[in-house]
Amino acid sequence: MQLRAFLQILMVALLCSPVPVMAQQMTSVNATSVESLPPLKGELTLYLGRGEGGLYEDVLNAIQERNPEFTLNIRRGPTAALANAIMAESKAGIRRADLFWAVDSGAIGMVVDAGLATTVPNDVRQQLLPQFRFSHWTPISGRVRTLPFNSETRNANDIPDNIFALPNSGLRIAWAPAYASFQSFVTAMRLHSGEEKTLNWLKQMKQHATRYAGELGVVMAVERGEVDVGLANHYYTLRLKKGKPNANVDLAFTQNDAGSLINASGIVALNDNKTAVDFIRYLLTKEVQTFLASEAYELPMVQGIASPQGLPSMDQLAPPKVDLTELSDLRPTLNLMRKAGVL
Repeated sequence: MQLRAFLQILMVALLCSPVPVMAQQMTSVNATSVESLPPLKGELTLYLGRGEGGLYEDVLNAIQERNPEFTLNIRRGPTAALANAIMAESKAGIRRADLFWAVDSGAIGMVVDAGLATTVPNDVRQQLLPQFRFSHWTPISGRVRTLPFNSETRNANDIPDNIFALPNSGLRIAWAPAYASFQSFVTAMRLHSGEEKTLNWLKQMKQHATRYAGELGVVMAVERGEVDVGLANHYYTLRLKKGKPNANVDLAFTQNDAGSLINASGIVALNDNKTAVDFIRYLLTKEVQTFLASEAYELPMVQGIASPQGLPSMDQLAPPKVDLTELSDLRPTLNLMRKAGVL
């Protein structure tokens, strides 16, 4: 479905439709529709981390159109910078933001650790997939680490399902060690497998991998055949294949290690404003979650919404057990990467 047409459907659903978008595919009683939510009234200020090519903005515009008595003031910026601003404002005795929507859980962890987030109500938390229920923040959409590979020269059996086997696999590898998502992945590796093992992996990778500026560049290099395999979030591959259906790239996944980490964008309420909590409920509706899965190719966080086309369902993935809020502790990761000579 073309984006413009899907946006029109989303807008209609949020404005007036008595039937949820794609309702015939929704089986979970925990996934709600906008029709069950109270109207938003009053004014909120949202600090919005940049991401998803404006698709988050499309969701926000649709919510505001549905609620004419509601005003949403938005401050936009890099996620980490906004997290730092929230903490600086708090130290100065100021609280300008009611909500913080971050594109990664590490920045959320900074705000939660500073004691600035309110508790998520039980009814909101219960709508989420069990592994993504947190006490002080609400995941909105997810992304999984993958190993995109050139499907013309390789098949899935050629790709290791253990991230630590990758450097010595004999494959030509692409990576983007300066990229924020990669550094979150290394943080997960450090927490899950230990600093020594992570350091050795980084040193081995330095000997065998070609560096690229970002993970879209990694996926494009794989598709062109410059390398056999890369490390990147899943949606770069799915978006490339949307524009180029015959692209020579497919996805492989590791098992129970940081190579299959599922990270999440999420939102934090910074005060007990009821309207702020109701706003979060809108982001978890069938309509919004379906839109983000279909157009942003992100993983839905509520029950009953299908994963993006081209990606296994959530229960088929095998991510490591890592507390996502601990991904905010980047300093040891950066020190480790410098020690390995990759930064």
